[in-house]
Amino acid sequence: MTVYVALLRGVNVGGRRKIAMADLRAVLTGLGHTGVTTLLQSGNAVFTAPGTAGGEDAVAAAIEERLATGLGLDVDVMVRTAAHLRRVVDDIPFDVRDPAKCAVCFLKAPPDPGRLAALDPEAFAPEEMVPGERELYLYLPDGLGRAKLTPLLARRLGTPATVRNWNTTTRLLALAEA
Repeated sequence: MTVYVALLRGVNVGGRRKIAMADLRAVLTGLGHTGVTTLLQSGNAVFTAPGTAGGEDAVAAAIEERLATGLGLDVDVMVRTAAHLRRVVDDIPFDVRDPAKCAVCFLKAPPDPGRLAALDPEAFAPEEMVPGERELYLYLPDGLGRAKLTPLLARRLGTPATVRNWNTTTRLLALAEA
């Protein structure tokens, strides 16, 4: 059995794409996943499932399909194993000066180096971005709500992405490793 973390993009934000966490838990349980736990109201879930051919991407696709057919929600889902999330936390490339101002942008696919190179760091300074494997590490000194970088990423990455602040990321890891 593998422990997974699912991150739904853009749910329960600004009154759009509403999903109750009880409904998300029911979707995951309906897919045969066990030990389903949700965190906050923004589409974060931890669950256990048998190792699946296709790994994280196959698990994400099954969740997306069930959300679409069962709840009528067109939502991108990023899935990581607990081990992958552990690497994300361990590999942060800068000091966590303030957990409320650090974030991880989880990507559906590895970041395209050409698209990343086209982002001018001066356009979002003093914010910082460092690419990882399938994530971008962000330092947002004015906070996530006032960030200039996150809207740029949504338009220019060419792959679905969802951002979680550092506190949420580490809380998800704690749940996944419990």
